[in-house]
Amino acid sequence: MALNSSDANWFRSKRLRIAITAGLAIWLAVELYWGDQFWAFLVGFALLYSLYNFFYAFPKEQSKNGDPDQSAPPPPGEDGPRS
Repeated sequence: MALNSSDANWFRSKRLRIAITAGLAIWLAVELYWGDQFWAFLVGFALLYSLYNFFYAFPKEQSKNGDPDQSAPPPPGEDGPRS
């Protein structure tokens, strides 16, 4: 299930996405430590869901011309392997 546009805009900051995912990972560790399998299962599922939506399926940044942001071009004089 993909994020809608307003959710994607709210979660645009990578720091926020990392903080939420880290919080879920810590919560999962606490539940596993205390042996509560029910909450560990729920939080583990939420962690997997956030990993998928926040990092794998999250929409890529858009450049000004509307194309997905590509990696930075190589520095001048380093266009690639020379033959």
